[in-house]
Amino acid sequence: MTDTGGTAVEGVRVVDLSIPVGPETQIYPGDPLPAVRRAMTIEQDGANVLALELGSHTGTHVDAPFHFETDGERLEDVGLDRFVGRAVIADVTGHGDREPIDWDVLSAYEDRMAPGTIFVLRTGWSEFYGTERYFDHPFLTAAACERILERGVRTLAIDALNPDETVVGETEERWDVHHLVLGAGGVIAENLTNLSAIDFEDPLLCMFPLRLAGDADGAPCRAIALDVAGATRPAAP
Repeated sequence: MTDTGGTAVEGVRVVDLSIPVGPETQIYPGDPLPAVRRAMTIEQDGANVLALELGSHTGTHVDAPFHFETDGERLEDVGLDRFVGRAVIADVTGHGDREPIDWDVLSAYEDRMAPGTIFVLRTGWSEFYGTERYFDHPFLTAAACERILERGVRTLAIDALNPDETVVGETEERWDVHHLVLGAGGVIAENLTNLSAIDFEDPLLCMFPLRLAGDADGAPCRAIALDVAGATRPAAP
C-alpha cells in the first residue's frame, strides 16, 4: 500500500488517511471478504459500473455503538458530529508487538482531550498492513480508555486493526475498549494510515461513513485530515 501525503485544495491541505478497498484489503479474521467485480462496461452497457460486496468493517471504517451493544445506536442514529473534530494525535510509536498502551504515556495529552475532540493513537502499525504482524499491534488498556472517556472524548481512532488486543481463536473476550467507548455512546475508527503525513498542528479530522440504513453496526469511511489554519476564503470571481 502506498501512502499519499497531502493535497492542496483552495488553500486547505488534505491528507488521506484511508486504506484502499479491494479484493486484497486485509480484514479482521472471520469478517466477510471484500469483492469488487465489473457489473457493466462502456462497451456492452454504455457505462462502467462496479458491483461491491463488503463487510461493514472493511478497510478504514467506523464502529457504531450497535457493533457491540445490543441497545446501542445504529449507524443511522449516530450524530454526524461524532465523525468530525479536531484531532489529538498521541504518538505511541515506541510501543512494540502486543504492548499495552497505558495512561502513563497518554497523560501528556490530557489537557487537549475534551468533548468534540477525536483522540487518535498513532502506533505506526500501518507500516505492517498486509502482513501477519499487523495482527500483533499495541493496544489500549481499559484503564487508559476510562481516563480518556472521563475527559469527554467520544471518538477514538487508531492506525491499527483494533484498539483492543487482537486475539484470534481464543474463547476469552478481550473487547474492553470497544465496550467502554461504544457503551458510552461513542464511536471507534480503525485501520487509519498515513498519520505521519500530518505534520501540522490542530488537524481537523473527518471520517464520514457510508450512510447505511437499518441495523448498521458500522461502515467503511474515507478518513482525511485537513489543515485549515492557513486557509483563506477564495476571492470572488
